[in-house]
Amino acid sequence: MGGTGVRPTDWAPEATRDVIEKEVPGIGEAMRQESLKKVRTAMLSRGTAGILGTTLIVNLPGSPKGARENLAVILPVLEHTVEKLKPVTRNA
Repeated sequence: MGGTGVRPTDWAPEATRDVIEKEVPGIGEAMRQESLKKVRTAMLSRGTAGILGTTLIVNLPGSPKGARENLAVILPVLEHTVEKLKPVTRNA
């Protein structure tokens, strides 16, 4: 329950949007684009990502294989993203 697809029980994107401050649509778009190369039903994915404070929240598919494949898509930008989300410190 709570996945990113179109089943009535798939509510993760809505829950994510309820708590995030900023949406990062490119992450979900990139995961769908790469997944479409493997399976046509990837277009049914509603996975999203967003920022809450200094935390990045990403919806991944419920299947272990799908989660690994989608995580591989975003791993190259995670370090950069985490760096950008660090709080800004001001020198006195």
